Amino acid sequence: MKNNTGKVSQQNYVVPIAIVGVLFFVIGFGVGISGLLIPFLQNAFALTTTQSYLVTGAIFSAFVIFGAPAGLLIKKVGYKKTMLIAFFVMALGMVLFVPSAAFKSFPFFLLALFIGGIGNTFLQAAVNPYVTIIGPKESAAMRMCLMGIMNKAAWWLGPLFLGIFLDISNAKLEDVTLPFYIVTGILVSLGIFMYYAPLPEVQAAGEDEADNVESAITGNKTSIMQFPHLLLGVLALFLYIGVETLPMASIVDFVKSVSPGETDLSGYSKFVPIGLVIGYIFGVLMIPKFLSQTKALVIFASIGIVGSLGLIFGPGSIGVYMLAVLGFANSLIWPSIWPLAIADLGKFTKTGASMLVMAIVGGAIIPFIFGVLVDHFKGAEAVATTANFQSAYWIFVPAYLVILYYALSGHKIRTKS
Repeated sequence: MKNNTGKVSQQNYVVPIAIVGVLFFVIGFGVGISGLLIPFLQNAFALTTTQSYLVTGAIFSAFVIFGAPAGLLIKKVGYKKTMLIAFFVMALGMVLFVPSAAFKSFPFFLLALFIGGIGNTFLQAAVNPYVTIIGPKESAAMRMCLMGIMNKAAWWLGPLFLGIFLDISNAKLEDVTLPFYIVTGILVSLGIFMYYAPLPEVQAAGEDEADNVESAITGNKTSIMQFPHLLLGVLALFLYIGVETLPMASIVDFVKSVSPGETDLSGYSKFVPIGLVIGYIFGVLMIPKFLSQTKALVIFASIGIVGSLGLIFGPGSIGVYMLAVLGFANSLIWPSIWPLAIADLGKFTKTGASMLVMAIVGGAIIPFIFGVLVDHFKGAEAVATTANFQSAYWIFVPAYLVILYYALSGHKIRTKS
């Protein structure tokens, strides 16, 4: 049943939200495995820090290349079929890990990760606007928080799952075969499930209006570039994805610099997701009843700034926990930016969603820049020190400042004719 805005009625969207929660879990798993793959492949191929961060680069570069095609695909076949296609593309990427290991080829690994990233792009482009549209606008951030709990639980479980099969200290490429066969089988099964899943199509208000018709929602605007609040949202989301990914991707290497003798490194991968999940639970309880999504964005961007400074200036042993604080800070930024940026786009909603998905490439670029900075500060030394990492972590501060600006005033800029 749909109401006059094209949304599924409130009492009927519980089952679709539960199904989409499973999809967010898959997205999180696909990203979370990089936390263990980076140090594993670094040891297996004797990579520099910069080269190792090409792992996240391969995953996230797919978002900028295939973000626009993902929007076109959704327009053509709808949200549900796009999700189905996404699972099979991701499965193809995961099964390619097996020949990558057989050939002992790092570029082949990057290709497999890139193809998996394409599937992730299609999935992100479909599920995020779907969750925003399917229920009341004012509780969109709360629903995104629920999805975030599923997503970040998989960020934690992904490295733990791989840790059963992969030994970072004794990296053997042949060890990747079994876990990625298992992951491939799960993704194919989920793709089949999606074919039969009771997931209704939805539309944003005004989304079905013809391109040549003046809209009560978008006026006489003819281009997506005429929505400043969206464009600034893309920038804020680009920076956010970078600073969200970086703690997860770098915490194992940072712990190695703080405690060189530590052997159970995979256990630290749960710190950042735990911080994120605590924040998401806070968001579910507080938004919108006690806290608007705009105020949540202001507060949590500010926490990000404070946590970054604690990470940079505090001792390394405290810095590990500051990365968890940044996880907490990051929790409500994505759920708050997305509904603010996609609001009132009408017939441009799918195009706007694809632009926001393209911004996820920040998860490739910012960690890669961080890796370059670590190698720069390390100089000729063989191993990066805690101080080298802390110097590179300055990259967090300007990113959170831009996000704070968007929270305070950037999302309000709505006039550009």
